[in-house]
Amino acid sequence: MTSRKTERGKATRGDGRGATATASPKGAERSTRRNGPADNGATTAERQVAPEYDLRKSSESPETLVEFYRQMMLIRRFEEKTGEMYTRAKIGGYCHLNLGEEATIVGAMSALEPRDYIFTNYREHGYSLARGMDPKRVMAELFGKETGISRGRGGSMHLFDVEARFMGGYAIVGGQLPLATGAGLAISYRGGDEVVLCQMGDGTTNIGAFHESLNIAQLWKLPVIFFIVNNQYGMGTTVEKGSALPELYQKACAHNMRSERVDGNDLLAVREATQRAVEVARTEKLPTLLEAVSYRFRGHSVVDPARYRPEEEVKHWRALDPVLAFARELRQAGFVDEARITEIDEEIGQVVEDSVRFADESADPKPDQLFTFDYATDVPNVDRSLPGDHAGTKDKEA
Repeated sequence: MTSRKTERGKATRGDGRGATATASPKGAERSTRRNGPADNGATTAERQVAPEYDLRKSSESPETLVEFYRQMMLIRRFEEKTGEMYTRAKIGGYCHLNLGEEATIVGAMSALEPRDYIFTNYREHGYSLARGMDPKRVMAELFGKETGISRGRGGSMHLFDVEARFMGGYAIVGGQLPLATGAGLAISYRGGDEVVLCQMGDGTTNIGAFHESLNIAQLWKLPVIFFIVNNQYGMGTTVEKGSALPELYQKACAHNMRSERVDGNDLLAVREATQRAVEVARTEKLPTLLEAVSYRFRGHSVVDPARYRPEEEVKHWRALDPVLAFARELRQAGFVDEARITEIDEEIGQVVEDSVRFADESADPKPDQLFTFDYATDVPNVDRSLPGDHAGTKDKEA
């Protein structure tokens, strides 16, 4: 029986029919496992092992690796500050953090090119930062300010930036999948070579839109990477209790689709697996289902105490902290010393503080601009009255 333990630096791969997928030479040594049957019901948390890799053997330059660490640290400190600002009532609505998922995010986003498109769910702050969006404007959006990336209209769950081809976070579970599939169809129709990365949580794989989107993408040969961030829980329900097939990447077999599973704590493994998926999408015009096994350090949202998680499980995963592990590997490789790590941390801390200051000092959207972006084009007879305004349809009076 094939073990399903996700080893450090290795990814489990399949072409949707139980066979090893064809991959480019780069990073092939990190993906040597086949799809296999389940192994006695062991949980995903029990399968994860400690970091074991030598950055000196990486094909990436020391400068690139240090930049990856900087991006992870930016996400970590930004999300920690976001949680603080939420408790201080600076941020309203729902708020979901990427704490613990930094390696997964930077690994995936670093494999994309500026011309590619990204669709995400509501846990998207880190993805926007890794895409290069201004932390000040991202924080301002969380504060609901006019200077925010979505002019204060989107908030935490709806970051959007056309220039970055970041096509939004979506609050409805799975709402982004049909849209991402449609973007893939548009690319195919125009004969383009862009790629779509569609990020989702593990719970999304249980809904109808997941299977509909995968079926259409494979049937019509669309350049879409369906990227599952398996952080062990769909809200408070474990993957094993929520899905009859907890090896989520194997769900691709129903659609004859290429798939991989990778250790989400291994930034380089995620990057290389995503690069392979990008290559297949760009050159062969075929989709991939890619699962990254990760873990969120906090509850489902900022207000979730996460009492449903065993204390030992949380301790186990915090001991595998991907940010601290990558810093340790950088030091052991001789690419940085402790002083440089401290310097980067201080730089990031200042960036985050500046972001909060910018957001705090920015203006709120004006009430009379509330409906500015309700429709892309004018629609007649729309009631745009404000609370307390009993005049009725303003555009009729005008």
